[in-house]
Amino acid sequence: MNRARPARTVLALLTAAVLALGAGACGGRPTTHHKPGTSHAEDTGSNGRLLSTDDGNGHRLRQVGADGAPGVSITVRADSEDGWNVHLTVRDFRFTPDSVGGAALAGRGHAQLFLDGHPLARVYGTWFHLPESLLSAAGGGTRLTVGLYADDHTAWAVGSTPVRAAATLGDASPGADATPDENTTTVELAIENGKVSPAPGRTEIKKGRTVRLRIRSDRDDTLHVHGYDKKATLPAGRTVTLTFTADRTGLFEVETHESDLLLTQLVVR
Repeated sequence: MNRARPARTVLALLTAAVLALGAGACGGRPTTHHKPGTSHAEDTGSNGRLLSTDDGNGHRLRQVGADGAPGVSITVRADSEDGWNVHLTVRDFRFTPDSVGGAALAGRGHAQLFLDGHPLARVYGTWFHLPESLLSAAGGGTRLTVGLYADDHTAWAVGSTPVRAAATLGDASPGADATPDENTTTVELAIENGKVSPAPGRTEIKKGRTVRLRIRSDRDDTLHVHGYDKKATLPAGRTVTLTFTADRTGLFEVETHESDLLLTQLVVR
């Protein structure tokens, strides 16, 4: 009996040492740790109530009261060279990119952009440039939605509804950072049953002006501006806008790839 006591004492001391080393070896901030049995997207902070429902993309809702709840609005402006400039206006919310992955804290986190309901990009500030290449890679679309998320990737919600706002890219008008209308040449074309309307012709453009192509196709296709190597996905039944600066002279054909149609010719002088 007396010999067993020293052994138990040594074992207890070793166990305590292992636990202390393990705690110190975790590293990082303690807010990045998850409670046992929860996933990264379900880490339960002390702010709001975690609901069983999600945002439609696997992120559970974190409900807070309407008073002082985070809010967001979105505006989109056509960029003078490529794509769109997205501006987010937030209320009772602060972007915290250095805390992503941590516990949910009231009024903090990041934003998530969705294109026609599909995740597009995570945003850590009020401005975001959306290039045509990203739109094309996402398969095209016109409805841009933004949602606010906590650092643990749960979606802030009020009344069981995610905190979100939306805008339509096709309805966006140029802002102060885009070329004014008097310096912009807009070409609108429609494709239906394999025919282009109006019929393909030539559009004269002065070098340095902004060109805005607005194309609507009745079938899925791809738009390509030769010489400038500008491309855009054309989802069936949707109007797609491709904007760029005519900074080189010559004759440039605008066509579709899948249907192999000539839409117009741009003559830049």
